[in-house]
Amino acid sequence: MTIPKLAATLVAAYLLGSVPIGLLIVRARTGKDVRQLHSGRTGGTNVGRVAGFWAGLATGLGDILKSTGAVVIAHAIGAGNAWIEAAAGAMAVVGHIYSVFLMERNNGKYVFRGGAGGAPTMGAAIAMWPPSALIILPASMGLLFGVGYASLATLSTGLFATILFAWRAQEGLGPWAYAAFGLAAADDAVAGEGKEAGQRVGGDRAVEHGDAANAARPDAPGAHSRGDAGQLMGSDPRTGTGVRRHERRMP
Repeated sequence: MTIPKLAATLVAAYLLGSVPIGLLIVRARTGKDVRQLHSGRTGGTNVGRVAGFWAGLATGLGDILKSTGAVVIAHAIGAGNAWIEAAAGAMAVVGHIYSVFLMERNNGKYVFRGGAGGAPTMGAAIAMWPPSALIILPASMGLLFGVGYASLATLSTGLFATILFAWRAQEGLGPWAYAAFGLAAADDAVAGEGKEAGQRVGGDRAVEHGDAANAARPDAPGAHSRGDAGQLMGSDPRTGTGVRRHERRMP
C-alpha cells in the first residue's frame, strides 16, 4: 500500500469514528444538546440518561458499527494487512473520543468532545474477530451493571480486547497487531476519560460526577455563576481560608 492510500484510509477511519451518532439521535428525539446534559458525552450511556433506553441502545449500536466499518474498509484496501486494520480501528476510537465534528473553542483553546470509546472499541474488535463479542461484551456489561461504574466498563473493553487478542496471538491463532489495537484503545480511553471517571449508572446517583462536571462549566444548564460559587464557598480575606455560606464568620 502506498503512503497516500494509507493516510487516506486512516483519515477516513478517523472521520467515520467522529460521526456524533448520539448527538444526532438526542437532537432528533428531544431537541436537546446531549453535550450540555449530565456527563456531556455523546456515547450510549449518557444518551440513555437523556433520551431513554432505546435511544441509548441505538447510539451504542451505531458507535459499534462505525468502527466495524472502519476496520472492514481497511481490510479491503490494505489487502488483509492486520497492522493497517489495527491502526484504522484505533483511529476510529480516537475519532469517537475526539470528534472533529464536535470541536469547540474554550478559553482560547480548541477542545474536541465525544464519547468514552467503549462501543467503538467493541466494534473494531468484532471486525477483527467476530466471536470476540461473545467474550468482551458480556464481561464489560457485567462490570457496567454489576459494579456500576461506566468509566470502569469503558476502560475494561480495551483491556479485555488486549488480553483476548494477546492470548490468540500467543497461541498462533491471530496477529499481534490486534493485541496492539486493544492496548491503544485502552490508552485512548484512559486519556479521554478525564473528569468523567467514576460516573455511576442509574438515576441521579448515576451521574453524580457528571452533574458536578456540568455545574463547573459556565455554559452548562443550571451551572452556578461565579458569584453563586463565591456564595457557596467564599474566601475569608483575613485568613485566606474557605468559608461556607451557612457558616458564620468570626467578627
